[in-house]
Amino acid sequence: MTEEPDNTAAGPGGDPGGCVETVSEFTRRVKRILEAGIAPCWVRGEISNLRAQASGHVYFSLKDAGAQLSAVLFRGDAARQGARLRDGAQVVVFGEISVYEVRGQYQLIVRVIVEDGVGRLQKEFEALKQRLAAEGLFAPERKRALPAMPVTVGFITSPTGAAVQDFLRIMTRRGWRGRLVVLPARVQGDGAAAELAAMLALAGELGIFDLLVIGRGGGSLEDLWAFNEEVLVRAVAACPVPVISAVGHEIDFTLCDFAADVRAETPSAAAELITSLFVAQVERAGRAGEAMAAAVTEAYTRGCEQAAQLRARLRLLTPAAQVERGWLRLDDLTNRLHSTLDASAVAKRQQLAMARTLLAQRTPETRVQLESHRLLSLWKRLQAASPASVLHRGFVLLRDADGRPVPRRAGLQPGQDLTAEFADGTQPLRVEPPAGTPREKIN
Repeated sequence: MTEEPDNTAAGPGGDPGGCVETVSEFTRRVKRILEAGIAPCWVRGEISNLRAQASGHVYFSLKDAGAQLSAVLFRGDAARQGARLRDGAQVVVFGEISVYEVRGQYQLIVRVIVEDGVGRLQKEFEALKQRLAAEGLFAPERKRALPAMPVTVGFITSPTGAAVQDFLRIMTRRGWRGRLVVLPARVQGDGAAAELAAMLALAGELGIFDLLVIGRGGGSLEDLWAFNEEVLVRAVAACPVPVISAVGHEIDFTLCDFAADVRAETPSAAAELITSLFVAQVERAGRAGEAMAAAVTEAYTRGCEQAAQLRARLRLLTPAAQVERGWLRLDDLTNRLHSTLDASAVAKRQQLAMARTLLAQRTPETRVQLESHRLLSLWKRLQAASPASVLHRGFVLLRDADGRPVPRRAGLQPGQDLTAEFADGTQPLRVEPPAGTPREKIN
């Protein structure tokens, strides 16, 4: 045991002497006494003031009618818990006591959390589930298909519960035309499972039902436990009528869900499932009716069109109509004949005009005229290039005594006789020596 200081040496108003402790020392002593004197243990209580920190630690209080205890669940332990923590949950926790010196507050360091009562029921649930599954009660090949158009549906449930009211409201709103029979039975408490099983057996013996629904609204595991009892699960599996299990909410599963032919998340979902089959058939019938009406309308329209065509053909086959068509054909042929003759005459006239044009182009007179014009043009060109034409423009042609043209001055000799030819005649000429030339040189 830890030794405690002797505090009897001085009382109130006396000299404290050496018995005075600091707050830290006193709190540390309390911590040692509590943690050494109280072993780890189980504590039952209700969760309140639940706070989950970003660090992963969870702080909460455990309380009952007479006291309250602070508790903490550190991150590593919190990650291993299977229980769902929430304010108001009844739990049993295992942990050890500790003192938080900074605040002088004692608290429970929680290591394990189990929902109060749920742990035992959950183990029973899993054990029974495995045993019945091994017998084949949950095998898929045992499941039966739901009838497409159930006429009479039985709902085994509490007649005063909200589930049956929701079920009826949905069936009515979706326009279901069948018959619904509510088979009353308790849905929780002692004897509820046997009562529900008896109603299943009675519904099977009556032989008037096409489909059965068994279920109730949501609740805790204890509230839904009747649907996990073996007697009811076997009754659901043995029922000769197809069964829909509609127990609790979407997150709730019972053994009846596995034994039934179909599981619905809620009673309302079961109502929608049943009526969806009916609504689908109603819509199909509506579409068939619309298609039939459309087919009749189309057949009537087609018949009217065929009758109109036959009347038109009958009018065309009468003698008066044939005579009229004969006159029309005669007029048409006459017009075509006139058009053909006119077109032929026009074509012949065009051919004649073209022949006349070609004949006019090829007559000797025309060619003689063309050749005369060409000859005249050549003569004019010849005249323009002749020496006489040049002389008429003021030029003079020199010729020597032999009549040859003198093209250059260099070949002339003094005293040489030349002849100058003008446009209007010739003139004899003599070549004179250049001025200043000595006579001796000339001779």
